[in-house]
Formats: sequence, structure tokens, C-alpha cells
Amino acid sequence: MKPKLLDLFCGAGGTTKGYQRAGFYVVGVDIKPQPHYCGDEFHQADALEFPLEGYDAYHASPPCQGYGITRNIHTCKDKDYPLLIDDIRRYLLATQRPLVIENVWGAPLAYSVMLCGLMFNLKVLRHRIFETNFYVMQPGHPYHRNIRIGQDGFCCVVAHSAVKGNTSFQYPNKKWMWEEAMNIDWMTKYELTQAIPPVYTEYIGKYLMQHIISKK
Repeated sequence: MKPKLLDLFCGAGGTTKGYQRAGFYVVGVDIKPQPHYCGDEFHQADALEFPLEGYDAYHASPPCQGYGITRNIHTCKDKDYPLLIDDIRRYLLATQRPLVIENVWGAPLAYSVMLCGLMFNLKVLRHRIFETNFYVMQPGHPYHRNIRIGQDGFCCVVAHSAVKGNTSFQYPNKKWMWEEAMNIDWMTKYELTQAIPPVYTEYIGKYLMQHIISKK
């Protein structure tokens, strides 16, 4: 039987797909309907109220808008974004089981590992920080200062509101390019802007699986 993982704030399932590839049975939870969710089960519910019993491991991707650099963009400054990392950490630590919390640079995470698309030969940078309570090796971070978005297929997959009015910021706006860059083919364009590449959690999931097996 596959180990069972609970994916909180799952969206359409970018993280879920990676854990599935690593060998997990994944149950997703999101406060909004997710008709394109790719996991094994889905529940529409508040992540901070969903029962945690019966799982071998947990992943949470709480909203990042209140932590990232885009919170300082003029279209975002007046918005009140939830800051849920501390709450979700306390909630999951109480299970005394393996957990992963994912977010952006600037989020108050206990740094465990940072992943970038170039580490996996993707055409997107998509830096993300992962807090874990088990060992994950930090991959080498390829140099990419000279990479220019829009050249050689490199994309910056962002929501339109994040760059509205910024004419100096150019990025390919074709959905098929975003799909290829992220290696995701089941989401809408907006869902892509909220997702991370599945290969990130596939990488972490392999370490998580080893950790679970070692504890049996």
C-alpha cells in the first residue's frame, strides 16, 4: 500500500503530481473548487480545519502573495493577503509526522532546501523554498544571471496583475510555452501561475519516501 500524503492548499495539483511520481497516494485539500485537480482524492475545505488523522506525511503551500516581492507592486499594496505559515506549521507539527511547507523567498520558513527550475533542466526559474523536518539534499544552483526571459524558450509564469503597467518586464504569454516550461499539461493558464513544477516535489518526495521507509 502506498504511503498516504495530505496536500494542503493543493490548487490544481502541481505539488500533488510530484508526490504521486515519488510513490505517494495523495489527498488534496483546497478552500476553492479544483475541477482540474490531478490527485487521488480531493476535499473542498479550510486547510486549517481539515482533520489530519490517518496520513503518513503532510505538505502545505499556504498563499504566498503576502510574503513575496510582488506584495510591494502598486496593484498589490492595498490588498490584505493571509499570512498562514506560522499557523499551518503549528497545526502540522502536532502530528509528529514528516512535513513539508513550501513558499517563496521572503517567507518565514526554516530554510531546508531551495529549488530552481534550472536544477531540473526546466525553462523556468521558479525559485521556491521548502521547510522540512527530514533531510533533503540541497542541489547545486546553476548560474543564471545571463538568462533573459523570452529567449531560448525561457518563461516567467506570473499572474497578469503582478506585472500590470510594468512595460519593462516582458515575458512569453503563450499557454503552451508555460506548459512546456513547467512540465504541466492539465491546468488553465491561471492555475499555472499558482503552481510549482511537479519535479520539485518529486525530488523532495523521494527523500520523504526514504525517510518513511527508514522509520518502519
